[in-house]
Amino acid sequence: MSAGTVRPPVVPRQVLTARTAVAVVFGLNGLAVASWFARVPAARDALGLTPGRLGLLLLALSAGALLALPSAGILAQRLGTARTVGTATGVAALGLALAGVATGSWQAIPAVAVGLFALGYGSGTCEVAMNVEAAAVERRLGRTVMPRFHAAWSLGTVAGAIVGAGSARFGVPIGLHLGLAAVAMLAGTLPAVRLFLPDRATPPSRSRSGPTRGTGTLAAWREPRTLLIGLLLLVMAFTEGTANDWLALAFVDGHRVSDAVGALAFGVFVAAMTVGRTAGTIALDRWGRVPVLLGTLVLAAFGATVAVLAGPWQLAMAGVLLWGLGTSLGFPLGMSAAADQEDRAAARVSVVAAIGYTAFLAGPPLVGLLGDRVGSLRALLVVPLLLLPALLLVPATRPPADARPEPVGGRSEPVGGRSEPGGRSEPGGRSVPVSSPGDPTAGGAG
Repeated sequence: MSAGTVRPPVVPRQVLTARTAVAVVFGLNGLAVASWFARVPAARDALGLTPGRLGLLLLALSAGALLALPSAGILAQRLGTARTVGTATGVAALGLALAGVATGSWQAIPAVAVGLFALGYGSGTCEVAMNVEAAAVERRLGRTVMPRFHAAWSLGTVAGAIVGAGSARFGVPIGLHLGLAAVAMLAGTLPAVRLFLPDRATPPSRSRSGPTRGTGTLAAWREPRTLLIGLLLLVMAFTEGTANDWLALAFVDGHRVSDAVGALAFGVFVAAMTVGRTAGTIALDRWGRVPVLLGTLVLAAFGATVAVLAGPWQLAMAGVLLWGLGTSLGFPLGMSAAADQEDRAAARVSVVAAIGYTAFLAGPPLVGLLGDRVGSLRALLVVPLLLLPALLLVPATRPPADARPEPVGGRSEPVGGRSEPGGRSEPGGRSVPVSSPGDPTAGGAG
């Protein structure tokens, strides 16, 4: 081997196994949530709800998730990610099963609300803990994989929607369907969490400002970088949620297309999101987090504008494709940025998730109010209007100078970094270490 050659790191089998386990947990979480949403029309009919009362019922799910997020980081720190995900999955599965039985057999709205609250609380807690575990796996792999975990969640939602549509088509009772989905969620998640990375005691802070800085959730709420990342996640969640909630309807009303074409628009968006999260890691490892985020946010803003203003619906569909690709990386990379320092990852992920998820409460009524004035299609222009100023928030995702990756195969590198001669900084502020095989030196990004 020549003197200038750097041997690629050998990733321990335990890390590769944990990577697969985390992907399974993400996918099953998405499947469970989508299973309920796929049966919302059946639940509305069984309970005899008006659109307004149905909206109030669905708030129980959002309320459970939002209440879970502030405490989820504390649970992950004290119990470890594996126990937190396992316990939260049990709560979510019980809630999903209760919502199904209460809808199909009892027609008891209060019981359905309790079930949805438990589903939201369990899923919200799981959301934080599994992202913390995903970030730990990403650090040990030494390359960007967080978007692929979120792609697994997207694939889980697609699977849940397909199974839900089939269950509705063939008349499977909603209680049986959601009960089986709950069992599948538990049966897959509980064995998977046993393969997570071993929980370790929270290490002392490695911040250059000293080890006495707070590592709890309250301290994280006072960190400017964490709050800026949370605001970025708020915009990205709004961008994604607006497409999920309004895109199909906006195409039907604004572009005067059939319901099938409207559904196709939603499908194109989801497919583009999944592809972007799967393939986007290549760009991230080449150019780094900040340049890629800047490019994808501009792409999303351009795509959303084309989707609204284009004349032919086929051209508007191309805009939807760009919108989905541009949106795909924002949320997972925000989560990854919040977890850059392992000793504070749980608290920071909890904070940014709490900020970001408020978009799922505020977004639908905001777009709806705009739609009453300018039409549902034109109301979607709020997306690029928020994305463009959000470009100013992207530099906050640059890894802090004291964020050190975990050693992999005897040396450590920044996540998504490449070893190159000279130890120069790559685009996005990533410092690239120069090390011989076995040298643990790692350059701090800053």
